[in-house]
Amino acid sequence: MTPPTLLTNARVVDVEAGTTSPASVLLDGGRIAAVTPEGAAGTATDATPPGTRVLDLGGRVLAPGFVTVHMHLSIVFPFSDTDEDEDPMLTAFRAATRAREALDAGVTTVRCVHEQHRVDIALREADRRGWFTAPRILAGGRALSAPGGHGQGSGSVYCTGPDEFEAAARAELEAGADHVKIFITGGLAHAGERPEDPEMTDAEMRAVVRAADDHGTYVVAHAGHHEAIRRALDAGVRSFEHAYVVDEPTARLLARPGVFVSPTLAVTRSQDWMAEHGFEAHSRENAARASVEHLASARRLAAAGVALTNGTDLPPGDRTEGTTAVVREAELLVEAGLTPAGALAASTLVPARMCGVDAETGRVAAGLAADLVVLDDDPCADVAALRTVRAVVSRGRVVRDDLGLFDHTTTDARGTT
Repeated sequence: MTPPTLLTNARVVDVEAGTTSPASVLLDGGRIAAVTPEGAAGTATDATPPGTRVLDLGGRVLAPGFVTVHMHLSIVFPFSDTDEDEDPMLTAFRAATRAREALDAGVTTVRCVHEQHRVDIALREADRRGWFTAPRILAGGRALSAPGGHGQGSGSVYCTGPDEFEAAARAELEAGADHVKIFITGGLAHAGERPEDPEMTDAEMRAVVRAADDHGTYVVAHAGHHEAIRRALDAGVRSFEHAYVVDEPTARLLARPGVFVSPTLAVTRSQDWMAEHGFEAHSRENAARASVEHLASARRLAAAGVALTNGTDLPPGDRTEGTTAVVREAELLVEAGLTPAGALAASTLVPARMCGVDAETGRVAAGLAADLVVLDDDPCADVAALRTVRAVVSRGRVVRDDLGLFDHTTTDARGTT
């Protein structure tokens, strides 16, 4: 949107309060210039810049764009088809497609947690230069894995011992990664692996945390079991993925300030999607077997007040259970015990805070980037409203507009057409 744009007749979500109320929103220069409650200035006024377009949203809901924090742009399905020596140009094309699909689904910020050939760093730069339209990308570069561990075969960096892990972490950060991903346990993808099997020593975890601290950032851990999670907490890790098996004492530890968990519940609740994408029988069986305890663990986390975040692991724009993966994950967070408003916060403001970009995105508020989704219904009342995305605005750019809402130019505040 080049000219300033005033969005009127909207119901605007206040993520922090968990409420929705009538307001108009002024967008200018890719940012939210003002949010004016209806009654104070529900229509364009003399304070609106000359030449402003006035667009009527017809009573629809304006919410912040989604922030999802467990994403692999370059992932291949089934995993066994991954070629670690693939031409990086092919990797980039696949990843670019996934990024655009995520944006179309309403995801305006993604945190990547391992990409083959560090393709997330390259795509972030291409977006910065205006060569490519993508969500805001928080890049992780390549994840660090023990040889033969959960990251084996995915193009990870393979390390043994604290010195190798620390050197590898520093190399990813110096290449431009925003954070460092490690695998501290097994998972569900490979035959014979188990989420409770540890894959890193305490000294190795501390070495990676030391490298991250020196670069002013943090470590995110693939973590399947509470025993490894407790050790990682002691080592200084503050961001955890999956949490397939977490007991109540560990849930209480994870509720400390500054710690976040992305349960990725869709991982164990997308059997049809896995079959459609050619997953081997052992992967589907592992997921099905883990699903009951996975949800029970997420409920313990929610009950303890842990800061939960939306992370799909599936490409967030992929369809599953009749909706996109990012919306399905929000619905599953409600099944885990969050309120609809809490699930929306877990899909917007909470992950933005975790990633340190909450001064840019995660809310509909003056001064923030214009990262917005237009919905038919109120997601604070019913999380299923997130299924009704009609338009997506990313940093002021209209990237999806199913109803042509942004096509209608009316008079501005000065009566100019």
